[in-house]
Amino acid sequence: MEFGNQTLLKELIFTGFSQNLQICIFMFIFFLIIYTLIILGNSFMICTIIISPQLHTPMYYFLCNLSFIDLGYSSITLPKILLDAFSMRRRISIIWCFAQMNTGLFLGSTEDSLLAVMAYDRYIAIRFPLHYSTIITWRACHIITVIMWSGNFLITVMPIIAKPLVFCKGNQLDHFCCEILAVLELACGDVAFHKMTIFFASFFTLLAPFIFIVVSYISIIISILKIHSEGGRSKAFSTCASHLTVVLMLYGTSMITYVGQTMSTSSNLKYFALVYGVVTPVLNPLIYSLRNQEVKEAFKTILSKSSAAWSGS
Repeated sequence: MEFGNQTLLKELIFTGFSQNLQICIFMFIFFLIIYTLIILGNSFMICTIIISPQLHTPMYYFLCNLSFIDLGYSSITLPKILLDAFSMRRRISIIWCFAQMNTGLFLGSTEDSLLAVMAYDRYIAIRFPLHYSTIITWRACHIITVIMWSGNFLITVMPIIAKPLVFCKGNQLDHFCCEILAVLELACGDVAFHKMTIFFASFFTLLAPFIFIVVSYISIIISILKIHSEGGRSKAFSTCASHLTVVLMLYGTSMITYVGQTMSTSSNLKYFALVYGVVTPVLNPLIYSLRNQEVKEAFKTILSKSSAAWSGS
């Protein structure tokens, strides 16, 4: 690859959202609140599931994975956004940019796959309740987890490691983080390999899981319609609607970004990234977990035991 007399870059500068002081203050407060809620909500879920024996089931095992991913995904971007809020030059080294980009791709694609696995888990639980324990075994859960994490690593990270990017087209990145499609705009040489890799990887990490989720929920809804209790149907429909809302937000913006924008990038990428990278990690604990009666009961049990321990001491 020939770069001529171009100087290879060692750092990039985020344009972010605005340099206006009032907007910066608002954005700092907004992202601080969001990140605090993400930490509290997802940490609450992880700790409650680990501590409570009654939640040691496959469903909550996958929920624990989801909370872990949301914590990691938000932590690779939001602290940097908060640090850069009042900075005139929002710099990031190339090494850290690669780390942020690869980690984001890896965790994001893993979450997409995990949501599909969770939809399948609910499908089996509702359609085949008597056979659930023989189908969704702990051995099956562990195998799924290994395949899910290792498979997404190979699909998203290995192509970039195999053919690293080199930057020499300027250092202004029109984003608030190192999103791969925005980063490719600054890369030297032919980036067709990376764009095609993203496009085909998106089929396996976005489109296929999304179709699988839709089919699973159609089957779940058909089963719900057979429930004789009106209250049971209403509760089940409410839960499904909440789950599908998050799925549509996550997959909708992700597919627009990675499937629709692969061939031609857009300045709107960073706004789509806000939805699947910032908003969904806040909503996931609320919709998938905190509305769950079993989680509430487990948390009440933890609180009562803690209160008894403190009063006894």
